[in-house]
Amino acid sequence: MAVAQFAREYQTVRRAEGWGSLDGAYYRALPYKDLSGRHAEIWRVRARSFDTFLRAVVEPLEAVRTRLRVLDLGAGTGWLAYRLARRGHAAVAVDILDDGLDGLGARRHYAGLIAPLLAEFDRLPVDAGKVDLIVFNASLHYSTDYATTLREALRALRPGGTLVILDTPMYVDPTSGARMVQEREARFLQTYGFASNALPSEHFLTRQRLDQLARDLNIAWQVHQPRWPLTSAVRRAVNGLRARREPAHFPVIVGRSR
Repeated sequence: MAVAQFAREYQTVRRAEGWGSLDGAYYRALPYKDLSGRHAEIWRVRARSFDTFLRAVVEPLEAVRTRLRVLDLGAGTGWLAYRLARRGHAAVAVDILDDGLDGLGARRHYAGLIAPLLAEFDRLPVDAGKVDLIVFNASLHYSTDYATTLREALRALRPGGTLVILDTPMYVDPTSGARMVQEREARFLQTYGFASNALPSEHFLTRQRLDQLARDLNIAWQVHQPRWPLTSAVRRAVNGLRARREPAHFPVIVGRSR
């Protein structure tokens, strides 16, 4: 089964890269601190995205509803659901991995504040029209068909509900995204002996793909760019030049049915 193979290979790579910790404080500090010290730059990006998400989405919703029903899709360790639960919301962390270091098994570190749900986001075992906010948490790019995945999210949302795409790479030029995928598969093949492509994922977004999804699913999008200091912008530009392709951007993308 392709999903099972993907999960095995994903876990192999993540273990090798040193994700997770035996210290519960590590999970509760995310995304603002990486207490392991192994992926600090990645978490700096995630923290900027999360702050933009809070400012542009969560705080305006909280002005209307004090307790939101939230699905954190592709939740991983559940850190985002935990952060929202601490704000008083009913947050469910959804993932296909129950791993204790890098999956829903890490819920033990959150004092029962989040509810875990082992499920694929194309087949959500939730009633239609019951959820206020759905967040694809660095996970939409694993979808094999964005329209199918987003349609299922829209089914679960209440009328007027909000869906958010966090930390999925976005490119102006789709050839840059395709090159990124090729580079990653080549690196995985050389390092681990597999390309990690059991699932034919879409991998990245472009403005054209968002526009197509807007037409097909009758979604209105808002795109918010996290604020970055000049030094970070320069570093990203230099890395893009070295890679000879456009660097990925990670906007906060907000969608609502029209």
